[in-house]
Amino acid sequence: MAILGLFLALFSGCQEVNNDQPGRIVVKITDAPFPIDLIEEANVTITKVEIRNEDESEEGEESEESEESSFITIFEGSEEFNLIELRNGVMAELIDMEIPAGNYNLIRIYVENASIAVKDYETYSVKVPSGSQTGIKMFVKPSLKVAGGLTAEVLLDFNLDKSFVLQGNMKTPAGIKGFNFKPVIRAVNITTAGTVQGIVTDTVDIPLVDVAVSVTQEEVVTTAYTDEEGFYAMPGLPAGMYTMSAEKEGYNSVTIEEVKIVEGNKTVQDIEMEPVTPEE
Repeated sequence: MAILGLFLALFSGCQEVNNDQPGRIVVKITDAPFPIDLIEEANVTITKVEIRNEDESEEGEESEESEESSFITIFEGSEEFNLIELRNGVMAELIDMEIPAGNYNLIRIYVENASIAVKDYETYSVKVPSGSQTGIKMFVKPSLKVAGGLTAEVLLDFNLDKSFVLQGNMKTPAGIKGFNFKPVIRAVNITTAGTVQGIVTDTVDIPLVDVAVSVTQEEVVTTAYTDEEGFYAMPGLPAGMYTMSAEKEGYNSVTIEEVKIVEGNKTVQDIEMEPVTPEE
């Protein structure tokens, strides 16, 4: 098993491209986590990953058989990941292998087991709805181009907050009645992606913990929560302009327009938040 650690870099332009040779694909896992301290572990077991060749899926007859033949199995086994450990730019490598050169536009991931461990309380096993039989489909936008002799990388970004749906009250361990598992995963072509990161502080420069920082393009793309140092990071963002927001109880929300994400680069966006006054 390749150990936890996560995200991406891509094509080396000085290398000669030969599409008669196989290319190499690297798949990594990360997480947009819960904004609370009660959760100790959020484990998922991945048993299989398939990727679809866009060129082959568009050729010939549009039948179920031809559709299935366009998928390549790039992982088969059993790997468990604790998603709580994969936050603020930390990634875990799942796959590093050669595959035929081509354009790949869809990933299918099979999850067999999932569980949530509440600190000093108990562990809740959750049912995986069809994920272990039919797989969870994620389109890669833009398509992942695997060139002969070169390496391409893709990120699978689990949204833990949306994937594990709480039953009960999260404010105390005793209030938690269980979880439903509805996997929400974002597949990102890191070739055209960048990262935004920074520090969130109050007006006297004290780092703020568990601030929800979100990036939006018409709808929320992803969310991160600051750590003990006030640090957040969101890798795997396609290049473009975004709106960012920061929210924390007891502080006025902050909105930042036109944050530019550049392909293959890090955008640093520090945020200062003002405490809510008694009048407010």
